[in-house]
Amino acid sequence: MIVGVPAETKEGEHRVALTPDGVRELTAHGHEVLVEAGAGDGSSLPDAEYAGAGAKIVSADDAWAAGLVVKVKEPQTGELAYLRPDLVLFTYLHLAAEAEVAHALLARGTTALAYETVQVDGGGLPLLAPMSEVAGRMATQIGAHFLERDGGGRGVLLGGAPGVRPARVVVIGAGNVGWNSAWIAQGMEAEVLLLDRSIDRLRFVDQIHKGRIMTLASNRGAVERAVAGADLVIGAVLVAGGRAPLVVTEDMVRGMKPGAVIVDIAIDQGGCVETIRETTHAAPVYELHGVLHYGVGNVPAAVPHTSTYALTNATLPYIVAVAELGPLGAASRDAALRAGVNTAGGQVTNPAVAEALGLPAVEPLTALAG
Repeated sequence: MIVGVPAETKEGEHRVALTPDGVRELTAHGHEVLVEAGAGDGSSLPDAEYAGAGAKIVSADDAWAAGLVVKVKEPQTGELAYLRPDLVLFTYLHLAAEAEVAHALLARGTTALAYETVQVDGGGLPLLAPMSEVAGRMATQIGAHFLERDGGGRGVLLGGAPGVRPARVVVIGAGNVGWNSAWIAQGMEAEVLLLDRSIDRLRFVDQIHKGRIMTLASNRGAVERAVAGADLVIGAVLVAGGRAPLVVTEDMVRGMKPGAVIVDIAIDQGGCVETIRETTHAAPVYELHGVLHYGVGNVPAAVPHTSTYALTNATLPYIVAVAELGPLGAASRDAALRAGVNTAGGQVTNPAVAEALGLPAVEPLTALAG
């Protein structure tokens, strides 16, 4: 198969879908890899490294003309014209929050696989996990920066100082994003509250961190009390493939301390804070009700070299499988990859995405075979 790697066009997106090592692996399996010129520059991966690994350096049109196109982010408005019936697209899609992209994929009959809905037995999301880990670790340092007075915040040091109380960090959701956020926050000596509805997940965190992170069962009352006392709130709620539930209401935001900060990592699935809207790396924050809101939808793009390697480590076996077997063969063999199929033949194939879009869902193998 011919595999295309276009440059990302989303604002502030500096990642690339494959490292040179990923190219070498695909070419070793007999596939041709077309990398758009400059696609890896933002990740400090020059064209020469891709060429040395066996890729052909091409234009955007040529990269998109491949049978399998791998990306990092969903197609942007200027890329929707590249969609076509014989294209297999493999990327982060977040279609529950990207209706325009979803309808374009359906109208063009494109087969689209989403990294974020590839799901293994037990509910793990192996292709979302590495970026969740990066985003979670960054969320705390982002919040710490904007809590500084020059960042627009209360002027609070996350770890406090001898004789001075540290900042209170409230993390909502104990999945990969939330756990990593809380982990970094406690390492910076903040006072950390981690909320989740899963007692088993909270028990796991307690066993690992031995009281350094305070765990609380999540319900409306607990969230309201925690948010009211927070200096920094990190939203980390996830529904695989679906829209994030609204957990922090506008009334709760109104009740927060002046100069407090919200970092909503769930923004790429619509956000879990009622007052959040998507922002960009160029203009990352805005103030509402006296609270600073950070809603960048591609947080790991700020550290693209790290993120690109972490992403390729996770996605490469699945990309090789699709290139070797085609989407139908790969999805037939691997139930996790089958869950990653979001659209095929003009139909939605993921139940959570279908529910969010108000459309019926078709069984993935049926749609792919059709």
